[in-house]
Amino acid sequence: MKLAILTELEYALSGPTAILLQLEAAILPEQVVHKARIALPPVAHFARVPGCDNIGERIWLQAEHHLSLRYEAIVEPCRMVMPIEGLAAVPPHLLPGETVDYLMPSRFCPSDTFQTFVLDRFGNLNGGDRVMAIRDWVEGHMRYVPGASDARTTAADSFRSGQGVCRDYAHLVISLCRAGGIPARFASVYGLGVEPQDFHAVAEVFLDGAWHLIDATGMAHPAAIAKIGVGPDAAGASFLTSYGPVTLERQRVDVREAANPPDSNTKS
Repeated sequence: MKLAILTELEYALSGPTAILLQLEAAILPEQVVHKARIALPPVAHFARVPGCDNIGERIWLQAEHHLSLRYEAIVEPCRMVMPIEGLAAVPPHLLPGETVDYLMPSRFCPSDTFQTFVLDRFGNLNGGDRVMAIRDWVEGHMRYVPGASDARTTAADSFRSGQGVCRDYAHLVISLCRAGGIPARFASVYGLGVEPQDFHAVAEVFLDGAWHLIDATGMAHPAAIAKIGVGPDAAGASFLTSYGPVTLERQRVDVREAANPPDSNTKS
């Protein structure tokens, strides 16, 4: 399956503003980017830098007054997708160094506050069985309610409210997995089947020596996901971070099978 991806963004800026973008599908062994193009207006500065864990690239911009961009890509996910149940957890003392930080609490994933809950609720399970029980619990506990959370909402907030959007589902899965001794990180993605269409967020867990995608919203399957970037939580994998005031004027994200690509003349 190939995914046809189209993203259009327009922002008003109050003046010269540094902006960090990460919205292009990453070039990885697990997915093939057949073609991609990003169109930007003239800017004072443009530079590419590696994303977190060298997954994907970020773009530094210095722009003034207005930013509009258009990104188009054809991406073919080719990752191996296997059942999570039964996969072994790697003992903490045997974890590769690059996974250790993903055991630690982070800004939006205060995993240390969930240790008692995880022990009481999932303590009889291990490895992939524990992860899937956590995933199913989060899906059952949460209601998908656009506007119920904002950029400051943490996993603890979502745990109490029981509602949120994809980033909140991901943060809660990540926090509970870390509390149970399983490395977990945040992945920003494009996902086929996400409604309403938007940038999507899922969790990735480290089991049996590899990373595995987990979507507790149930909207996107790992075989139909194009990964953009990763981080400890949403702060490390944001599609746009501005160092100055910006106002969103228009956003469009369209992900569909490439056999039926987006109509570039359609306006949102």
